[in-house]
Amino acid sequence: MNNHATTGTSSDHRPKLSNEGLPPTHSVDAVDEYGLSRTLRVAGEFPLTIQVDGAEIVTLMSLGTFPEKLTLGYLRNQRLINDIGEIAEVRVDWEREIADVQTTHGNGIVNLKKETSNSLDPPHEVLLPQVKIKQSQVYALLENIAGYNQIYREAGAVHGCALCKGLEILYFIEDIGRHNATDAIAGEMWLENINGDDKWLYTTGRLTSEIVLKVASMGIPVLLSRSGITSMGLELAEHLGVTLIARAKGHHFLVYSGKDNLIYDEIPKRRRETDTINS
Repeated sequence: MNNHATTGTSSDHRPKLSNEGLPPTHSVDAVDEYGLSRTLRVAGEFPLTIQVDGAEIVTLMSLGTFPEKLTLGYLRNQRLINDIGEIAEVRVDWEREIADVQTTHGNGIVNLKKETSNSLDPPHEVLLPQVKIKQSQVYALLENIAGYNQIYREAGAVHGCALCKGLEILYFIEDIGRHNATDAIAGEMWLENINGDDKWLYTTGRLTSEIVLKVASMGIPVLLSRSGITSMGLELAEHLGVTLIARAKGHHFLVYSGKDNLIYDEIPKRRRETDTINS
């Protein structure tokens, strides 16, 4: 029950990438509630227009730290390009605010896919494994993730996403939108030919239908968030077999989809104390 859609079919191919990541925060002056002047950091926000073989696809507002990976992940998660072997180069030019994608064929096939496909349709090829999850793993992973969110602590105004394997955080990316952070991780997975079957995705953002679809397209069976969910996000998670855990913070979480996959091996301390009192 493996899904190899994220990695594509050309595992030996690596497109040429520019290296045009921007600093995530910038210094500004503000006045606080006491009328005192303070020098603070704010998150960057820059438009980046993705074009493929000269044709404009979309303009994203981004932090700009991983523009090449964001571009790759967006194209993959929108199912505009399914094989990384089709991509020859991604070159970012911030003066023009463009991520220029050159394909190996250069025949504009992406435009046809954009016009004829609906990215909100569930990917039919996805068959996600049902991974058993220990309650203790959820707690330990949340504790590990608490050490990240560096940009958020410095400037706020960003979401964070983490690709996790067990308790190991493989990649943690922050951006001004949870979609961008998810796409950048998808781009990293595509570049490194990483399969999602035994991975989790953590996000600080709400779990909407679009995020669930992205995670399913990445082949990841477990989606974990400190925020809430939407009704369509839950409906799609149940349809696609994504285990959906939300409102996860400290020793609290709610499993909305994939309830049978959770193994309760560590009852929270407060519950243990309550049980002792009532016994």
